[in-house]
Amino acid sequence: MFLFRLASRRTVASVLLQKRRPPSQVVSGAAMSHLSTIRCSSTAATNDNATTSSSNDPRLTAPRECMPYDVVIVGGGPAGLAASIRLKQLCLENSHDLSVCVLEKGSEIGSHILSGNVLDPRALDELFASDLPNWKEDFETTGTFATPVATDEFKVLLNATKSFTIPHFLLPPQLDNAGNYIISLSQLTRWLAAKAEDLGVEIYPGFAASEVLMRDNSVYGVATRDVGLDKHGKPKEGLFERGVELQARQTILAEGARGSCSEYVMDKFDLRNDCQPQTYGLGLKEVWQVPPEHFQKGLVQHTLGFPLQSGIMDKTFGGSFLYMQEPNLVLIGLVVGLDYANPYLNPYQEFQRWKTHPEIAQHLKGGTCVSYGARVLNEGGFYSIPKLTFPGGLLVGCSAGFLNAVKIKGTHTAIKSGMLAAEAVFDGLTSGESAEVPSVSESGEIPSVPALELVDYTKRIESSWIHKELHQVRNCHEAFAKWGTTGGLVYTAMAAFITKGREPWTLKHSKRDCDTTGKAKDFEPIKYPAADNILTFDLLTNLQRSGTYHAEDQPAHLRIKPELGDIPENVSLQTYAGPEQRFCPAGVYEYVDDEAKGSKKLVINAQNCIHCKCCSIKTPAEYIDWTVPEGGGGPQYQIM
Repeated sequence: MFLFRLASRRTVASVLLQKRRPPSQVVSGAAMSHLSTIRCSSTAATNDNATTSSSNDPRLTAPRECMPYDVVIVGGGPAGLAASIRLKQLCLENSHDLSVCVLEKGSEIGSHILSGNVLDPRALDELFASDLPNWKEDFETTGTFATPVATDEFKVLLNATKSFTIPHFLLPPQLDNAGNYIISLSQLTRWLAAKAEDLGVEIYPGFAASEVLMRDNSVYGVATRDVGLDKHGKPKEGLFERGVELQARQTILAEGARGSCSEYVMDKFDLRNDCQPQTYGLGLKEVWQVPPEHFQKGLVQHTLGFPLQSGIMDKTFGGSFLYMQEPNLVLIGLVVGLDYANPYLNPYQEFQRWKTHPEIAQHLKGGTCVSYGARVLNEGGFYSIPKLTFPGGLLVGCSAGFLNAVKIKGTHTAIKSGMLAAEAVFDGLTSGESAEVPSVSESGEIPSVPALELVDYTKRIESSWIHKELHQVRNCHEAFAKWGTTGGLVYTAMAAFITKGREPWTLKHSKRDCDTTGKAKDFEPIKYPAADNILTFDLLTNLQRSGTYHAEDQPAHLRIKPELGDIPENVSLQTYAGPEQRFCPAGVYEYVDDEAKGSKKLVINAQNCIHCKCCSIKTPAEYIDWTVPEGGGGPQYQIM
């Protein structure tokens, strides 16, 4: 395991260099120079995700080491890894090498990856069609399983005890899981990373991209965060190291939903100008080990109703999943749409309450919870996809918002988008005028030519099955928001069986999730039952199962935006009863007595953060600026 703690013992650049390919694996002799970093005095404009400090310490502005690449990919999830693999496949097929680097903020690949996950194998089949057609067997040699779906159920939980099953023939075709596999996505990404490295991709986990490098209004890479700073942003003696600039001809942002670099780029280039606001759900998940008598291999079960929807017109969007993966794992979770109105709703407590329903509890009897985590996911769909390209780079996977909320899947579209991005990037860097430009793998430096905006990537997406799949269900999420559970189900059935995306209208939404929260005076507080620590758990007990860790003496990565400094105490607490105390699935936010002022003040326990990004979405006016902590911090998921 390539742990981030190495960065505190030696220079960031030297740690990165330890992972670089030896000269024997580089195509050209000239590329040997690419194995060294270059000292650069960057004057480029960057986004201010880096730590700010009032200190005038010259070490904070010292030149950073630079590492040039043809392509830098930010994010070691399925989209980013698929892009790296496809790029190297194309290099081999065309005898034209490009240097490719994947940067991952988690301590190892997969440690920040969380998903249901029932995998639609379509994109993986395409990615490994010629290299590894039996990818499932190879994947299972790693000690994990891709369990074929054997039983597929959809239930409506009428109340805390009753339920009924929707006949399969009445369900939208998108919910048919025949031919799909129950997997751990964190384990799948580890396997993909091994395949990428075998092809020559350089992968650096434990290093967080904190800045997007800008020059001539174009992106030319990213920089990692400085390490060895104290909580005031001042360098620690003997521990401080400047970050490294990873410069690139093309930068692929594959950070997942609400990534900080992706959000910066979308704002910088106004990529959301022609789309609707993105809406999100918060997915909470546990993994249980159960005894053989309660294990049903290949079971897939989804539910609507209790506890989120109490009536046929209830507009709280969300549902649950329960999957049984070999050898004896039950993967359970609840997804809550963050456009909910009741400020007293607590997604974590709703998740715990859901487990008490007899339809769910029976599958966990005698079992042990071994892992917990949470992550936001895109739910806006087709009309919330931003412009996908910008000078010097592009967006893939959940950074772009390709999740299919009706299908309850996004891994297959993420992988496919990464493949299409790779094909657009390879063609863009090796054909036309670019054919005369030496690659970084050949020259060891970034060529002095204008950065390309590869609009061909958008055309590839529009002609792919990603576009067709999302277009068919483009209005379904908003139907739930407008007409509640019953109306949403009826509309989804119509779209799935009759119109199939051909309806001549658009159901629009214009509000951010933070703007849908109702005032506390219009709702009653919700009293949740105490945890029994057998089936249900208090939050801090469960949080330990995420393995989350952050060094406490570092700058807080959760920051109140300066222009919104009055929002927590004067708006969030007074108007909305402090909803961040309830929606955060890690207990990061709490209001405590301020004896000096005789009022309440907000305390941010950033060390608890599991990087779900919910606070950057649902806090009133989005007052939280979510930035990256030191690389390697956060959850340490193994089987999520």
